[in-house]
Amino acid sequence: MNYLEINSSKNIILAVTGGIAAYKSAILVRRLKDYGFHVRVVMTQGAQAFITPLTFQALSGNSVHTALLDSDAEAGMGHIELARWADLVLVAPASCNTIARCAHGLADDLLSTLYLATKAPVWIAPAMNQQMWAAKSTQRNLSILKADGVHIITPDSGAQACGDVGLGRMPEPEVIAEQVHAYFQQTQNTTSLGMLAGKRVAITAGPTREAIDPVRYISNQSTGKMGFALAEACYAAGAEVTLIAGPVCLSTPYGVKRKNVVSAADMLAQSMDALETGCDIFIATAAVADYRVDDIATQKIKKIGDTLDLELVKNPDIVATIAEQAQRPFMVGFAAETQHLEDYANGKLVNKKLDMIACNDVSRKDIGFASDDNAMVVFFAKKYAMPARTLEKAPKLEIAHALVESIAQALQTQA
Repeated sequence: MNYLEINSSKNIILAVTGGIAAYKSAILVRRLKDYGFHVRVVMTQGAQAFITPLTFQALSGNSVHTALLDSDAEAGMGHIELARWADLVLVAPASCNTIARCAHGLADDLLSTLYLATKAPVWIAPAMNQQMWAAKSTQRNLSILKADGVHIITPDSGAQACGDVGLGRMPEPEVIAEQVHAYFQQTQNTTSLGMLAGKRVAITAGPTREAIDPVRYISNQSTGKMGFALAEACYAAGAEVTLIAGPVCLSTPYGVKRKNVVSAADMLAQSMDALETGCDIFIATAAVADYRVDDIATQKIKKIGDTLDLELVKNPDIVATIAEQAQRPFMVGFAAETQHLEDYANGKLVNKKLDMIACNDVSRKDIGFASDDNAMVVFFAKKYAMPARTLEKAPKLEIAHALVESIAQALQTQA
């Protein structure tokens, strides 16, 4: 049975609140339906000022719900019927006002009453001005919702409609729809379900930034997509996942604990902390800078000549450092190469004392950095007596599930 057949039994209520990001919700309906979900839309009065109910009716194929007291809906008890129908309630965008109302248990419109009446999981995707997002009252309300079991989809950072720049942008519809799909896969996936049950997994992802002065840094083109896909796949396989993320613009996968870092030193510190608190599997997908500036300028360096000399010193090798610890977890490394893939990958596998390494050719334009797809060759340490495994080009989440299977198989040989 494919995922379209599985998802066709799942019902999602998409609740749209007032905000310019409401236009993304129309696309989100389409993306959710592409995954096979049944979608009904609930709109607040504020949402209707930005986009019409007719738009959502046409896209979802269902009537749109806007009123709490609707005599045509289940004898005026439409909110109860909706609450029972839903397998997931997704509020996207979630305005600052809606977040506050749900946090404090108000029930004077359809959405707030639905929130209280449903037993289904509730997800919210906040979208608001960056200062409203940062406000203490907003963060306090979000903490209340988190404590109540609501899943918060972290907003993106970037330019906003008001002209400000910062956190508060609703993630792209494709990203949210993929997270919803992955959530249902957690209990539906027939290949990786339970493969890592009870395991504690730490994953590094994205680039690091090594400061030159207060405004400049050395970095690379890693987007973190592969690491985030692996975090999603490991959680779906039953693991407790800590994602140590460099500076990337990606939403945290459902159920994953995220720790944000900037430099290689920051990433190493968080990796060691994960090891100390308990780690069975360490997956190093991050593209860590090999070198850092020896003497970081305290003030912006002025342009005073045709050349600029920087003294670089070697960064700590995070993978090798973790692999040398007494309580060593199962070590998974990644090798992004442009030539001699097999030789370099096997050399790294041995030199860094890894259990498994996944290697990809980043010289290809259709996979790797910034791409949604990847292709890899996986090698295992000799003690596992496992042949290399080739993973043909596929979406990164699909590649991630295949890597989880490989990890689980290697662990079973040592059981």
